[in-house]
Amino acid sequence: MKRRIGLWIILGLFTVGAGAGFAQGLPQAKPEEVGMASGRLTFLDTLINEALARKDFPGAVLLVARKGKTVWRKAYGQSQWVPQGRPMDVNMIFDMASVTKPVATATSIMILVERGKIRLWDKVKDYVPEFAPYILEGGIPGEDARLWHLLTHTSGLQPYTDPKEVELKYGSPCPVDLLVKHIAGLRKESLPGANFTYSCLNYITLAYIVKAVSGLTIAEFAAENIFKPLGMKSTFYSPPSEFVDCCVPTQVYDGIPLRGVVHDPLARLQGGVSGNAGLFSTADDLAVFANMMLNGGESGKVRVLSPLSVERMTEIFPRVNSTGRGLGWDLDSDFATVRGDLFGPASYGHSGYTGTSIWIDPDTQTSIIFLTNRVHPDDKSDIIAMRSKVANVVAASIIKK
Repeated sequence: MKRRIGLWIILGLFTVGAGAGFAQGLPQAKPEEVGMASGRLTFLDTLINEALARKDFPGAVLLVARKGKTVWRKAYGQSQWVPQGRPMDVNMIFDMASVTKPVATATSIMILVERGKIRLWDKVKDYVPEFAPYILEGGIPGEDARLWHLLTHTSGLQPYTDPKEVELKYGSPCPVDLLVKHIAGLRKESLPGANFTYSCLNYITLAYIVKAVSGLTIAEFAAENIFKPLGMKSTFYSPPSEFVDCCVPTQVYDGIPLRGVVHDPLARLQGGVSGNAGLFSTADDLAVFANMMLNGGESGKVRVLSPLSVERMTEIFPRVNSTGRGLGWDLDSDFATVRGDLFGPASYGHSGYTGTSIWIDPDTQTSIIFLTNRVHPDDKSDIIAMRSKVANVVAASIIKK
């Protein structure tokens, strides 16, 4: 009990208020210093507080940065309702859900591309021999899927697979190689490149390829090559025990909320380490990551990606123009509602099922990290419209480029 109280005192020391400092992350600036209007940003308070009054979700952390500086960093509402209420804190750690895909998995894949370990044109079956092709009429196998098909959700894989079926076959925790072989053998829904079908299975497969090539799990590789170099000290898979009390809980099962345990069933089945979900992080850490992307892959003296890799990741992949997807990132698909109505076509981001999202606009050098616990306690909330409205208020506050 004493340890828990002490930890929350430490967290409280870093809460942003009048004159308070930052625990880590980007430097603070007044909105006007980077061409934004403070008065316009205050509409964010009204917007989110009205949602909290309606009990749309328990709470949120919102961080807005522009030109390498944080201009809005605030916690709202409650971090949990069950088993008892607890206030939200700006330093709390969220289950990032599918934000894992671009931040950990796609970035790791591109690092391996840069090092000459893999090519995006490599066939998936080069790494997963069991990866079955789409079967054409007459039983003729179609073209083989490539790594870029996995990254753009155009491989033909189904959206998901039944975790209970997998557990019955392979046990829990499920060895990743067995899960990937199971995925590889599933019937493909279309030829590679023919259709966009958002699928967690693509990214589970990509994480397996990271390990096959590097010898490191996606958790180990991302920590060594992304998070530690960038100083993202509160970003990891399977949060260490000393961080669990700072984690925002998600859905309640049998009266107990998941805290520091990944919400996604397939990621949980793998022991919390997966390419589709499993990453935990804070708004400050994600702002550092977003700033690295805006700086062409570099943060301070640390380079994570080359400028050309950032460009290729964050443009609509030319072979599948109609999908609106980049390499890991979403630009203009049906899932891109996080952008809102005002940010331009060069902007990109991703959302997570638990209520998390990140949106980055290179044209205005702006990033929005909006983290909520919308699945707590019963997974009945919907924040799609709220994400768009937050983006609109932020975009409208930019008055000088």
